[in-house]
Amino acid sequence: MSAILPPALGPLTETLLRIVVGLALLPHGLRAFFGCFPRSGSPILSRDALAAALARSGYRPGRVWALVTAAVEFIAGPLLAAGLFTRLAALPIAVFLFLAAVEHGRRDGYFWNTLGFEYPFLWCVAALYFLAHGGGAWSLDRWLGL
Repeated sequence: MSAILPPALGPLTETLLRIVVGLALLPHGLRAFFGCFPRSGSPILSRDALAAALARSGYRPGRVWALVTAAVEFIAGPLLAAGLFTRLAALPIAVFLFLAAVEHGRRDGYFWNTLGFEYPFLWCVAALYFLAHGGGAWSLDRWLGL
């Protein structure tokens, strides 16, 4: 079985996963804060709409939590993708995605096609991998000796 994929591909696939997990947050932030992707199906297309939705879900004050969300999506996400301060970036991402999974599970059930728990929890577990393992061989952390 190991002949199918050589072990040398491990760092490549780990890097790809890290980049995807980190950068997957950006379109959500662009939509929620700047109204990008208006036909993506989300009613949240502004910072005010996000703040109101967070407040309705019990995250008060909503404006503060909207700023926390922005920091996760626009700062921690790209840091994780680059593998810079990887563990520090992965922590708020994992917490953010866990809270999203709980909220969606409470409201929408389990399945991803009903916006449920499954999808954000899968991303949460991927972020937890980098919290535990760091950025890997092909990361800025490794390159800088951090």
